[in-house]
Amino acid sequence: MEQSLYPLRFMPLFKDKIWGGNKIKDIIGIDYSPLERCGELWALSAIEDDETLVENGYLAECTLKEVIEMYADELVGEKCYEEFGENFPLLFKIIDAKEKLSVQVHPDDKLAQSKGMNNGKTEMWYILQADKDSEIISGFNKDVTKAEVINGLRNKNISNLLNAEKTEKGDLFFIPSGRIHAIGSGVLLAEIQQSSDATYRVYDWDRKDDNGKERKLHIEEALEALDFKSVGLSAKSKYDYILNKTSELVSTPFFTTNVIHVTDNIKKDYSMLDSFVVYLCIEGTGVIHSLGHQIPLQKGQALLIPAIAEETIIQPKGLVSILETYIK
Repeated sequence: MEQSLYPLRFMPLFKDKIWGGNKIKDIIGIDYSPLERCGELWALSAIEDDETLVENGYLAECTLKEVIEMYADELVGEKCYEEFGENFPLLFKIIDAKEKLSVQVHPDDKLAQSKGMNNGKTEMWYILQADKDSEIISGFNKDVTKAEVINGLRNKNISNLLNAEKTEKGDLFFIPSGRIHAIGSGVLLAEIQQSSDATYRVYDWDRKDDNGKERKLHIEEALEALDFKSVGLSAKSKYDYILNKTSELVSTPFFTTNVIHVTDNIKKDYSMLDSFVVYLCIEGTGVIHSLGHQIPLQKGQALLIPAIAEETIIQPKGLVSILETYIK
């Protein structure tokens, strides 16, 4: 007899990056030994060979794909299962940039699929902490031509064309496919994105890796993917901060993400939602009540609420902040 579904908490993966630091341990509070530094914590992933495993309950040690094989639309929702099958559509990360990341761009679905990939990558960043004068690069600061970008790369002054903005905790950046971007040094952020590792590196600041070699660039592919239009006055997205209420951050064809800052118990009604819901805890600790289970959740952890759940109760211990994500 098939056992009933419950909220799934996942064990994170840790990625050593040449630009990574120690904030995932020092600020998020998660140990990534034996790594000496950590650039990325993958909180929930179904990327092949980089799949996070269920941590709790009888499905412990299962991959997300294995759970979808068992429960199909009961886990992810009818629309999601119809469109993606056993491929979970999203990826959740926490990124610690001690040094600035490469300037890069992601392809859209059409371009990615023309090159044999499942999909492109649209993503969002929610800033968890930023050192003084830290910056985010998002988009061009004016309309540019392909020739201007090529010249900027050739002359190593591409940064003159880029929109760089000071950032701080709570800032929100939406990064659609095609937008040139980079995370600046000193930034800790949560990233929610389409499940894809499609990245075209445009410029890497003449950096050498641990073996003294420059990392590969993907100029030709990037020029095909880039949106050359200006991002406008600011790439930051505005949203409302309302304690004990749900505030929408982004709503895209690929995912919707809200932020919830909670000091009192709140009930979330999902009875009309045909989708899984993922909670990524970005501050504090709490207990999630759903489908007859009580699941502890702490900073840096991801919890997947099955689509069959009609409601959850978020019970905070003090202040807990959660990024809530689903598809419509």
